[in-house]
Amino acid sequence: MAETVTSSSTTGTLLASLDPLLRAWLPRQRWFAGKGRPVTGFTPVSVTELLAPDGRLGLYHLLVRVHQADVPGAPPHPGDCYQLLIGVREALPPRLAPALIGHVTEGPLAGRTVYEALHDTRPAEVLLEALRTQARVGGLRFERDPAQEIRAGLVARLMTAEQSNSSVVYGDTFILKLLRRVVPGVNPDLELPLALAREGCPRVPAPTAWLHAEVAADTYVLAVLQPYVSGASDGWELALRELAKGEDFAAEARALGRATAEVHTALARALPTVTLGHAQLESLVAGMTERLAAAVQAVPALRPYERGLRSAYEALGTLAAEGRTWTAQRVHGDLHLGQCLRSPSGAWSLIDFEGEPARPLAERRMPQPPVRDIAGMLRSFDYAAHSATPPAPDWAHTCRAAYCSGYAEVAGRDPRTDPVMLRAYETDKAVYEVVYEARHRPDWLPVPLSAVRRLALPDQEARP
Repeated sequence: MAETVTSSSTTGTLLASLDPLLRAWLPRQRWFAGKGRPVTGFTPVSVTELLAPDGRLGLYHLLVRVHQADVPGAPPHPGDCYQLLIGVREALPPRLAPALIGHVTEGPLAGRTVYEALHDTRPAEVLLEALRTQARVGGLRFERDPAQEIRAGLVARLMTAEQSNSSVVYGDTFILKLLRRVVPGVNPDLELPLALAREGCPRVPAPTAWLHAEVAADTYVLAVLQPYVSGASDGWELALRELAKGEDFAAEARALGRATAEVHTALARALPTVTLGHAQLESLVAGMTERLAAAVQAVPALRPYERGLRSAYEALGTLAAEGRTWTAQRVHGDLHLGQCLRSPSGAWSLIDFEGEPARPLAERRMPQPPVRDIAGMLRSFDYAAHSATPPAPDWAHTCRAAYCSGYAEVAGRDPRTDPVMLRAYETDKAVYEVVYEARHRPDWLPVPLSAVRRLALPDQEARP
């Protein structure tokens, strides 16, 4: 790491001086999950000084537990832990004005200005240098794959499109994803790409380096550095562009199905698989049914379809009771068009293996039927089609069929040959979408509701 990096410094006084500034700043961040509830305080998990604030620039790495007002009727919550990178300057130059957190009035940083450091080139480059040199700073451990080269001096730039995390690109060579809301344990966003790299799967960029923190008996995965696919197109943006031009997307959907199957096949080789029998399926169906009941209470528009939607889960339970079994394995966990990249050469890659961040880590690491990922992608095609003006349901149907055909070419089995499991998972996903859109994007609610109407039909009438 750079010579200016100093040793770890943990001080409650520092966090206390930042408290009023963070209370106002945190809820405005796109990646902050506790919106709508006031922040009531902070508990430091770790505070590490990366650059001493004696000169022009200082840099602190913080893991802080954020306390908020409890939700009425819900059990008390210990508070989520967030990763923060706090830059310190005497004053901010105009280019860093959007990164401002505030001006400190007391404590060790009194009179200084603090800001979101990832907007600043120098602090972001400190992180890359620490990974390159495998630095140890306090409880922070910067690790890397010795077989991959990391050149010094790559210029950093913050990406602005992230939702639940933050990403920095280094010279169109690497991309560093920093996890914002973190929990102790093995994070699938590092675990699965490492497993796929060992299998030689080219569909997922192999991790080059990673950052974790050791705090007491806990280990937190904080960031993953991977090769940057320069010139790549995001699958969602590419689909919308093709839709707007009236272009067919079936060939890309088929190629994406093949890529998904290659990843699933490699994960099944790399990590254990399990058999889901009656007891496991009974639990799975119960969870889906409970989520549907809660969704109907939250969104009354679901009530006319509740019975038909429940029949999708009951059909799965009936097959399980008759002795049908399924294989479960590690999967992506949150697959959709936005989690896929198409390189200029036409090759598809899958990214972001964190799973659904709102779900517990243990649940995200459980083996699942591969059809869970497939259902997520089928719903994504539907979303893209309904984003067009006018909506293009036939486009979605063609893409869904092509994707399943491409998957079958590699996996040797077509997801449509297991319609009961596919319908159950697609129904579960659509129900989740209804609740999400009702809470966050009411204008989008008709999109999942159109799928709900289809999925609530009897099996023989539901369109795959």
